[in-house]
Amino acid sequence: MASLMPHPDPLFAGRATLSPNLQAPLLGTAQRLERFGVRHVPDGLGEAVMKPFACAASLLALSLTAPSFAAPAVYLTPDTASPKMVTLGGAGFVNHGLVGAGRLAASTRDFQGDTLGSFSGMAVTEWRRTADGGYEGKLMTLPDRGPNGVGTVAGTTPYDNRVHAFDLAFRPLADGASGGADQLTLTPTGGFLLKDDKGHAFTGMDPGDGVVFCGRAACPSALTGPGGFRISLDGEALARLPDGGFYVGDEYAANIYRFDAHGALKGVIAPVAAVSPRKDGRPALSSEIKPQSGRRPNQGFEGVAVSPDGKRLFALLQSAAVQDSGDGDAERAVSRLFVYDIEKDPTPAAPVAEYALELPVLRTKGDGGAPDKVAAQSELLALSDHQFLVLARDGAGLGSGSARPTVYRSVLLVDTAGATNLAGAKNDATGAAIAPGGVLAQGVVPAGQAQLVNLADRAGLARVGVNLDNAAPNAATLPEKLESLAIVPALDPAAPNDVFLLVGSDNDFQTARGKVGDLAFDAAPKTPEGAPTADNDSLVLVYRLTLPADLAAQRRF
Repeated sequence: MASLMPHPDPLFAGRATLSPNLQAPLLGTAQRLERFGVRHVPDGLGEAVMKPFACAASLLALSLTAPSFAAPAVYLTPDTASPKMVTLGGAGFVNHGLVGAGRLAASTRDFQGDTLGSFSGMAVTEWRRTADGGYEGKLMTLPDRGPNGVGTVAGTTPYDNRVHAFDLAFRPLADGASGGADQLTLTPTGGFLLKDDKGHAFTGMDPGDGVVFCGRAACPSALTGPGGFRISLDGEALARLPDGGFYVGDEYAANIYRFDAHGALKGVIAPVAAVSPRKDGRPALSSEIKPQSGRRPNQGFEGVAVSPDGKRLFALLQSAAVQDSGDGDAERAVSRLFVYDIEKDPTPAAPVAEYALELPVLRTKGDGGAPDKVAAQSELLALSDHQFLVLARDGAGLGSGSARPTVYRSVLLVDTAGATNLAGAKNDATGAAIAPGGVLAQGVVPAGQAQLVNLADRAGLARVGVNLDNAAPNAATLPEKLESLAIVPALDPAAPNDVFLLVGSDNDFQTARGKVGDLAFDAAPKTPEGAPTADNDSLVLVYRLTLPADLAAQRRF
């Protein structure tokens, strides 16, 4: 089992060692890794490095309470084997592997007659087991800002932001069986537009330097042109509430918008000043402007989630804020996770808690060289008020146009119990840093984490006909952007703590037969040589997991 095991030495109480099959030979020099916190690398220890090392001992330890010298996990060569069981915070989680998948053609048209944009966020709204052993349900999904900078599309478009609705059917693969990605089917059933308090649809248009104010929040607005005076939204995360309303996390302003069940705006949560993008003393909300502080361009609240009891809202930056970054891409691993109390006020003015989460870093070529990229997170799902699933990944795969290998993409188990609460004026003022130069401040305890699902598990993907051949991609190649998570109970009396984890892709509207409004476009993905390849169909992968009983009990419909 690729598990995190209790450390036998009382000195390391609360920490864990990596099980032997994660202790692969380390590639790269000590000097190369020292900047990432590695003090000593004993012979025979991990290319999948959970670092740093305690003292100079010959034991590799990952702190579940994450002491101040903790640093990101490092992946220098492709990580393609999946763990089966992990323990975090004293609770055991089992990954039974990939049990099905489904595709939706990229050329599918939606309820507006436009190309159906796929899954930046998703939520299952109904779920039941059928008499024949299958499952049926309903799914709502969030596309992002519309086609932008792909194929024949230059820049952004006046795409009306929306939510899609689907009927869902699923029949898991039998034990030992394999097949194509056809165990899950999605049938579009409609949807609705997202509208502001005046009834105007939100738009995906980049706002430039336009700003309007929505209560306490600065909201991006193009002001003139096709998006004129509408609020610009690059929706990247969807969190549904028990009453059918929902929150949407935004990339432009790093706002969190609250909508009712029909898509009408009911309120806005502004980010803390440290996250709000600013340049020369004013808001810098465009994705084309590099701010001097706050969220990085296109790196806003990629993950938003609500606790199972509906009392807490969580928001996670895609990667480090500008002031929490170093010079290189691998030096922006320290993200911020915010916690809001929404029990009495659904749009609170400030978070009640804030934690540091150190995202993995990797070598994009997968050749054992120095880390050069952060595995930015693409989704957040709350299991409780302190335990989460976080999707972190590289940028390789179908749709990237690159032959570079898939090195790392995983669903991480994250626990904030014991982590330092950073909320408050000291850390949340404009320009305030928790990781100066990309290094977590001394004394700050980040959230604990462990890999639960490896989304690049080559053998598991092959079971549903999905490949990792990025050098010669085809319709069955794993997409670049896996960006959404949803969880439902297995409803199995023999395994009452089992659930299905759905992982959805965002295909960036990559089809040769695209249409938005009056604009027809060709955004078919390209091979590394620039030749067109198959459309980037929307993909949903389904994994079976066993959760601790108290967490599984909260997954009921």
